[in-house]
Amino acid sequence: MRWLLLVLLFVAPAAQAEPAHASRQMVASAHPLASQAGLDVLRDGGSAVDAAIAAAFVLSVVEPQASGLGGGGLMLAWDGSAAQLHYYEGLSSAPAGVGATLLTPDEAANKPVAFNIARSGRAAGVPGEVALLALAHAKHGKLPWARLVEPAARIAEQGFLMPHELHTVLIRSPAPYAAIPALHALYFDNDGAPLATGTTVHNPEQARALKLIAEQGPSALYAGPVGEAIVEAAKSSAYPGSITAADLAAYKAQERPPLCATVFAHRLCTAGPPASGGVAVVQQLGLLERHDYARLSFGSVEATHLFLEASRLATADRRRWVADPDQRDVPTDGLITPAYLDTRSALIAEPKAMERAPAGDPPRRHGALPPESEQLIIAGTTHVAVVDAAGNAVAMTVTNNLNFGARVVPMGFTLNNGLSNFAPNPEAQNAMAPGRRPSTTMAPTIVFGADGKPEIVAGAGGGAWIVDAVTVGLAEMLAHGTDPQAAVALPRIGAQTGDQVIEKDTPPAAQAEALRAEGHTLRLIPIDTGMQALKVTKDGLQGGADPRRDGAALGD
Repeated sequence: MRWLLLVLLFVAPAAQAEPAHASRQMVASAHPLASQAGLDVLRDGGSAVDAAIAAAFVLSVVEPQASGLGGGGLMLAWDGSAAQLHYYEGLSSAPAGVGATLLTPDEAANKPVAFNIARSGRAAGVPGEVALLALAHAKHGKLPWARLVEPAARIAEQGFLMPHELHTVLIRSPAPYAAIPALHALYFDNDGAPLATGTTVHNPEQARALKLIAEQGPSALYAGPVGEAIVEAAKSSAYPGSITAADLAAYKAQERPPLCATVFAHRLCTAGPPASGGVAVVQQLGLLERHDYARLSFGSVEATHLFLEASRLATADRRRWVADPDQRDVPTDGLITPAYLDTRSALIAEPKAMERAPAGDPPRRHGALPPESEQLIIAGTTHVAVVDAAGNAVAMTVTNNLNFGARVVPMGFTLNNGLSNFAPNPEAQNAMAPGRRPSTTMAPTIVFGADGKPEIVAGAGGGAWIVDAVTVGLAEMLAHGTDPQAAVALPRIGAQTGDQVIEKDTPPAAQAEALRAEGHTLRLIPIDTGMQALKVTKDGLQGGADPRRDGAALGD
């Protein structure tokens, strides 16, 4: 009964102006039901990893466009008792039957066709999120697996109120979603309009899938009825996918070394390759520090100029160099070594913008210089941050890639379209190949204090905007002591999409003409991100949830 009340009572909260406070433990996510599920797990004696798992399953139900059972993800998990950081990677991977590119030359030249293929079964990778959660649970879980899946199954079955963010995604472009029978049945009324915010939504098919995963364990997604539904749905798409039962059975999440560096006198650790987002965050913060960002005021012309230039340089590097380290030689350490960042920093002039931000030639690389390339990136993805009473912490980012991923719905959840994150150029580092995992801008991050324990736990959803959101938020928290709620709400500034963009109707946007006079080619647009951050202070925990979505930071 408790869960039924939660399902019916939680509506998207008004944006928090002040950080949430707690003395012992806290969960921040993009929806209050997910944060509550995680907090209930902590209250029942679960670990930070347990809480993150419960929150992720609930997000699959209440924020289905951003992540879910058919997606992938990354997790940093701090084990306080062992004083050890773990990085778990569960990105969607290319099926065994793929070629070197997602599109043929004719398809790539036809933008409408390319757009449709990138949102079809052909773009669906083998899902990794459930395997990621299972690996982390095996290492750090305290409560039974079924207990962590149960809240999501109940919410899917009993119903939840249509969230503002889901409604916004649907209303922004309703026709393609309404044309998909499974999505129409879930989220549209009889007239073909998206259900109004606050309308009760039920997802009995996803409830069934979740119950199977609860009862049979994570393997239920990779075989049996759920696995069969994934294969059939991908195969039945207008542009059929190549996922097979053998691909599902062979999938494994992995533990990899985290990427760590010192920035603003703090040790910062984030996701390393195949993620490119962490590399870009470290680079940008290092470049800001070299230009004495701490002396600048956020929103000033000079500060905004630095954010744009650092973002441009990091974008060029991540697009050229970062790929799956199991199949490619990635010069990860070379990209963040202080000497290399010194050379990149010298390219930033004040106040003149670079005519072109080139990729660099980092040390420790081998072989021929790969061509520059880029993947398809549109906002999506979601983030969960947890700190528990024992001092354990989790920063986890999970994704369908684009909103509603491949737009293929097996059992009330959406398959990712992660293969669109591969570069179209077959000679690029991040080209598609069987079993390869695509580069991603996700950047779950933990910053450590002088005592060697987590001080900031952060990350974001929002496609390419993840890097710039995390960079701006962390720069302000580290350089100026900004609280986590103010940090996650800061205007978005950057160039990770390839364009120089500032979030419209914000103080930095008011400097647009001055920045254009310096040579910046700017666009001012609305930007949808979902950043979450927690901060450990001497007085307890502070939490922030991005006001652009339905998020909440909840704790005791």
